[in-house]
Amino acid sequence: MQRLSNSWSLVKASWAVLRADKELIIFPIIAFIGSIIVTITFIVPMVITRMFDGLSDGRGGQVGLYVFSFLFYLVQYTVVIFSNSALMGAATIRLKGGDPTVSDGLRIASSHFGAIVGYALISATVGMILRAIAERGIIGRIVSSLFGMAWNIITYLAVPVLVIENVGPIEAVKRSGALLKKTWGEQIVGNFGMGAVFGLIFLALMLLFVPVIVAVASTQSAGLIIFVIVAYVLLMIGLGLFSSALGGIYTAAVYQYATTGEAGEFFDANLVQNAFRTK
Repeated sequence: MQRLSNSWSLVKASWAVLRADKELIIFPIIAFIGSIIVTITFIVPMVITRMFDGLSDGRGGQVGLYVFSFLFYLVQYTVVIFSNSALMGAATIRLKGGDPTVSDGLRIASSHFGAIVGYALISATVGMILRAIAERGIIGRIVSSLFGMAWNIITYLAVPVLVIENVGPIEAVKRSGALLKKTWGEQIVGNFGMGAVFGLIFLALMLLFVPVIVAVASTQSAGLIIFVIVAYVLLMIGLGLFSSALGGIYTAAVYQYATTGEAGEFFDANLVQNAFRTK
C-alpha cells in the first residue's frame, strides 16, 4: 500500500507539471495521430491489394514480410520517439523553472532528428530480433519477454539523454544504463509505479464497461449502444494520452534527479529516489 501511495504521489506531481503547461498534452496527441497515419500508410494499401498473401508465400515472401515489418517499425518508432523527445525536452524546461511552449519542444526534437532516427533504427532492430525469438514457441516468448524487459530498463532514460546531452543513439543507450545503475544500482528492477496506477485505472474501466454495456444492450437502442461504445473508446484513448504525457514528464524528472540530484520543484526527491527501489 505504501508503494501504491508513493506511485500515486508521483502521478499527482506529474499532473501538477501538466497543469502548469497544459500544452504538453499536444505531444502525445501528435504521436497518436502520427501512429495512425503511419499504420494507414503501410497497412491499408497492403490489405486492399492483398499483398500480405504474396509476402507470406515461400521463403522469399517471408523475407519480404520481415523487411516490410522492419520499415513499419522504423517509421513508427521515429514518430513516437520524436514526439517523446519534444515532450521531455519541454518538460525539462519547466522542471528547471522555465515556461516552455509547443514550439520549444518541437525545436528541441527537430534539432536532434538524425539521432532520433538512429535510435529508432536501433529500437526497430531490437524489436525485430525479439519478435523472431518470440516465434520460437513458449520458451522463445519467455526469453523475448525477459530481454524486452531488460531493454526497456536499460533505455528508460535514453530519450532525455539523447535530446539534453546532445549525444548519438548508441551513446544515449549506454549513458541511460549507466545513469540508472549509478543512481539505483541493483534495486533498479523495483517499482515502475506510475504504470501500475494507470494499469489499475484501465482495469477498473474495463470491468465497469461490462455491466454498463449489458444494461445499455437491454434497451435494444442501437443509437444508445453506439454512443456508449464510442464514448468508452474515446475515454480509453484520452486516458492513454494522459498517461503518456504524465509518463514523459516523470521520465524527465527521473533524468534530472539522476544527473543533478534534484527532481525539480514539483517532485519530492525522496519519492523519485525510491522509484526503483524494492522495500
